[in-house]
Amino acid sequence: MWVFFALLAAMVSASVVTLSKAGIKNVPPSLAFAVQAVLIILVAWGTVLWEGLLPDIGKIERRSWVFLIAAGVLTAASSLLSFRALSIGDASRVSPLTNVALVFSVVLAAVFLKEKLTWQVMLGAALMASGAIVIAMAKPSEKTDTGKKNGRPESGTTIYESKPTARV
Repeated sequence: MWVFFALLAAMVSASVVTLSKAGIKNVPPSLAFAVQAVLIILVAWGTVLWEGLLPDIGKIERRSWVFLIAAGVLTAASSLLSFRALSIGDASRVSPLTNVALVFSVVLAAVFLKEKLTWQVMLGAALMASGAIVIAMAKPSEKTDTGKKNGRPESGTTIYESKPTARV
């Protein structure tokens, strides 16, 4: 059953990349992430309430809190970095490279969680890394200039510019 949920998560994740790329067209990446983060919080805590798990929050051990908080900080950093990469790169090239995280996960699981790696897992990780590198190194698609600089509109209306320009 875990394979079904893992594949479903991969399909949803691929949809998120596509929708995020379309959504950040004229939105600063950090603002786009903030919008998604609010929705993630609502869904996550809604699920906790639905499942009746809110009373269990007091049962979480200190060590688990440390790991969960660290993972949360790194998740936010990863998302911000991914949004930035998507704002300046093609989704078809950014997504495979960010998914090299799968390879890093295999290595970290072996080193820190002492999971045993079979030759099949190592071969699969090597193939994933190779595929991501081949895709990332591919020649970018030809695009017309959309009037953007670093994934942000040049209209003078963003928070990144100190002196907004007047539109005529």
